[in-house]
Amino acid sequence: MSRPIVGIISNSYLLNDQYPAHAGGTMNSEAVSGVSDCMPILIPADPRFVSVAELMDACDGFLLTGGRPNIHPEEYGEDYTDAHGDMDRARDAITLPLVRACVERGQPFFGICRGFQEVNVAMGGTLYPEIRDLPGRDNHRMPPDGTLEEKFELRHLVSLEEGGAFHQLFGAAQVMTNTLHGQGIKSAGSRIKVEGHAPDGTPEAIVVRDAPGFTMSVQWHPEWDAANDPVSRPLFQAFGAAVKSFAADRKEQLRQTA
Repeated sequence: MSRPIVGIISNSYLLNDQYPAHAGGTMNSEAVSGVSDCMPILIPADPRFVSVAELMDACDGFLLTGGRPNIHPEEYGEDYTDAHGDMDRARDAITLPLVRACVERGQPFFGICRGFQEVNVAMGGTLYPEIRDLPGRDNHRMPPDGTLEEKFELRHLVSLEEGGAFHQLFGAAQVMTNTLHGQGIKSAGSRIKVEGHAPDGTPEAIVVRDAPGFTMSVQWHPEWDAANDPVSRPLFQAFGAAVKSFAADRKEQLRQTA
């Protein structure tokens, strides 16, 4: 039997300073295939090539990945400054309406880093352009030097809301995570429930309140060593279970209407 399909949102790159490409980190595909037990498909996040309706028909769930470009602040009612960094308006045009449509339909998605921020913005929230510039906040950015293992090493605790979805999934009130982000939630969207915080108060784990499907999203990068990490593995397993359930329900609905 074929596995359900997870659309992995890709990012735009310029290879060799001149060749435009859409790409996604191999570790995202490894986590979706090996831990979620779903078939990963890379999605060119650009409305010139795909529409939200087409994506929702073709895929059973979505992985909203991290990426260097940030969400344009116009998407949450603020002016652009140099502190906001690089932008990707094409990805904004796909992911923000995709999140809202998935919430409405109950189609599963899992937001990671930029994807976590996309979920908040799609639900009406705002972002800080640079967490480390805020009084009392830590530097959450990726270390500039070192191996990948050193850059993705576990760096801080995340404290979880007692009885929340993350607490129930992990069976723990605190978990250790990596941290590789510059921006973060300023104000939570109207339906965003923040269930996890870093020691400095930065929101790290969210769900969409009263959503009928899987909406767990995290500010860290659980795709790193997802098969072995005790925090990453249950996240991708739970996501995979939700995608399989959605795919089975959709097949049954199609069978009944055939």
